[in-house]
Amino acid sequence: MLQDILVTGLINGGVYALLAVGFSLVFGVARIVNIAHTAFYMLAAYCFYALLVHAGLAVASAAAAAVLAVTALSVLCYKLVIEPVREHEAAVLIATIALALIFQELMQVAFGGNFLGIPATISGVVSLAGVNIPYQRLLILVVAAAMLAATWAILYRTRLGLAIRATANDLEVASLLGMNVHRVAMACVAISVALAAIAGVVVAPVFVVDPRMWLAPLVTMLAIVVLGGLGSLKGSLIGALILGYVEAITVFALPAGAYLKGAVALTIMIVVLLARPEGLFGVAFEEER
Repeated sequence: MLQDILVTGLINGGVYALLAVGFSLVFGVARIVNIAHTAFYMLAAYCFYALLVHAGLAVASAAAAAVLAVTALSVLCYKLVIEPVREHEAAVLIATIALALIFQELMQVAFGGNFLGIPATISGVVSLAGVNIPYQRLLILVVAAAMLAATWAILYRTRLGLAIRATANDLEVASLLGMNVHRVAMACVAISVALAAIAGVVVAPVFVVDPRMWLAPLVTMLAIVVLGGLGSLKGSLIGALILGYVEAITVFALPAGAYLKGAVALTIMIVVLLARPEGLFGVAFEEER
């Protein structure tokens, strides 16, 4: 059982890291609490399903098209819905909740409320530490690691990354230095939703696709960013691994653990808020200060 916990926790942590890092990136730069973040994850899974099963595209083409389409939609939603009310935090929160519910209802109308399955895109099993892991699940870990490494490279090896970190540190100073903070915020939205869309695509063949599949990851993601520190990318990564393993232990070690993992995540979030409201690593990009 220990080997199962170690492997499952690492794979789950990789998916949660993609979601949490993107969420924290947008908050750190644009100060946007995007509740619709995991709804884009759900949209990507449905888009991948439609292109793969109904349109008959190849796996790579369907995955790329799904990620690009959902990312483009997120930029459009940012311009039309979020940017006009960006200065009002409560309005942004309400607007993103409304977006998530609209997407949920649209998918329910388009595909019905039934659970949909996607055939495995890669077959075979590999044995690691005495645990047989399907290549499909191993692919999740590989893609998550590659995308997180690519995000790090963008943030610390490109001019866009320099602008993102400068804006996160001090919005007014970045604006005075001639940076277009609105474009930087839009770029952050695109990067964050691309990470969520990639997560949705890679997990779709492993889990079922349904209109409410965004809710459970939302709970866990919020617990992660509170644990790591809202806006801290390093905290989100470490928090994702911690919650991934906590979830795996809950599922494997407790009776009816599959029904309790959300409650455990929320309990951890409440305890952290009470004991250390700023989380493990404080505010956005604190490691750079």
